[in-house]
Amino acid sequence: MLFVWLRVIRIRFLLASVIAVSVGLAINWHQNSAVSPFDAVLTFAGVLALHASVDLLNDYWDFKRGIDTVTKRTKMSGGTGVLPEGLLKPSSVYRAGIGFLILGSLIGFYFVFTNGITIAVILGFAILSIYFYSTKIVDSGLAEFFVAVKGTMIVLGTSFIQSNQITLESILGGIAVGVLSSLVLFIVSFPDHDADKSKGRKTLVIVVGKKNATSLFWIFPTISYSVIVFGIFIGVFPIFSIITLITIPLVIKAGFGLKRNFDSTQELMPSMSSTLMFSRITGVLFVLSFLFSFKF
Repeated sequence: MLFVWLRVIRIRFLLASVIAVSVGLAINWHQNSAVSPFDAVLTFAGVLALHASVDLLNDYWDFKRGIDTVTKRTKMSGGTGVLPEGLLKPSSVYRAGIGFLILGSLIGFYFVFTNGITIAVILGFAILSIYFYSTKIVDSGLAEFFVAVKGTMIVLGTSFIQSNQITLESILGGIAVGVLSSLVLFIVSFPDHDADKSKGRKTLVIVVGKKNATSLFWIFPTISYSVIVFGIFIGVFPIFSIITLITIPLVIKAGFGLKRNFDSTQELMPSMSSTLMFSRITGVLFVLSFLFSFKF
């Protein structure tokens, strides 16, 4: 049963939020040479609870709308398959999603009490967007934008909790990490195109069409890399952040593979895997660049 719950929470995709919080902590460490362990652990717990909430509610609504019953599931797309297979009751998944949303919100309210209005704004955005993500946001073609903003808010909020200040470093770092996560969402929506469209969902890939969307792929890594290079150029990121560029071959492989195989789910799997690896490795290297620069 535990494995089923970990599956429906999409445990391996929680790494995106782990990286975002780690970037916020690394930026604060780089700036102030200090981190509050208690606040850091609580931030991880709150962010992961909210991330789990959006995944659970997404699975619930996709099942209720019939999307998961017509899509072809892969390791990276098509939902978790837990509800169509009858492994859990829809009501249980919904309650768990709301439970994680409440837990994450309570932790957030603690930081509102200790850190003030800035965290209240970030938390308010998180609660509303998580609850309406699977019904309103993805139906308007804004899912990728939401994920990018979510990543930015996590980095910004984590850094603010530690330092009580908003810095250009945390804003740019958040954008870089958020866009990396939105790229993963973008490419895994290709196999779900037909199922999503048949049930009224409007992803970015549906809005512009599969073929045109293959060209949009390059916008995401270009933004992330440009923000990082710009940050290095103006001196808010350490020179060691340049190590993130070593993942360029991964994203090139993914992008060209997408262009060739955008209409074949099976052939697209390597590109989806390469994109996920690109996003995660680039994020981890970004975190390490701040820690490495401090040591020297």
